[in-house]
Amino acid sequence: MLLTPVKWTMVQTASLQSLYMVSLSTLITSLLGIPLGVLLVITRRRHICQNRTINFILGLVVNATRSIPFPIFIVFVIPVTRFIVGTSIGPTAVIVPLTLAAVVFMARLTETSLLEVPFGVIEAAQAAGATRWQIIIHVLLAEAKPGLIMAVTITTITLISYSAMAGAVGGGGLGDLSIRYGYQRYQTDIMWVTVILLLLVVQGVQNLGDYLVRRISHR
Repeated sequence: MLLTPVKWTMVQTASLQSLYMVSLSTLITSLLGIPLGVLLVITRRRHICQNRTINFILGLVVNATRSIPFPIFIVFVIPVTRFIVGTSIGPTAVIVPLTLAAVVFMARLTETSLLEVPFGVIEAAQAAGATRWQIIIHVLLAEAKPGLIMAVTITTITLISYSAMAGAVGGGGLGDLSIRYGYQRYQTDIMWVTVILLLLVVQGVQNLGDYLVRRISHR
């Protein structure tokens, strides 16, 4: 399975586009999704910032967004994408729906990780006079660090999958290349190369996440 120089150039370009989309969307997703997950936890009943109204609204938005299949979600947020980047086609445009879809996914994973922190630890910090911010940073986030790393790992892998699906709507990257040439033009060599590359990247991300979790857990 040897690709021609032209095909290798296309694969390299598509790989860089996928790397760009996934890297930037992962960064933005983490910056938005983790705080959202923290809000979901601390506004729960009997938690440090109990607010049932805010918790209900946030939960409703998260659940509603997660229930929409990603190919449909891309089309649904086209007006938002055009407003932010001026176009709905291309790698930069795809970052918008990628991020919006992954933020709520990341928030739920963050919530799950934070809920694993024993509430007795939080109560001990409160008894010692810790402020809410100190509890969030030095107790919740610190204690849940392995789970948060795994949450970022899972979200990154999900974004790789989403970015491949974005090729169906002209998003660029390996998914777009695989659909336009591997599927529509029956060039199976490109199809196989893109699939193998995606498998290698996913495995690499998973191994890195597992390694970081082991390192932190042993400290």
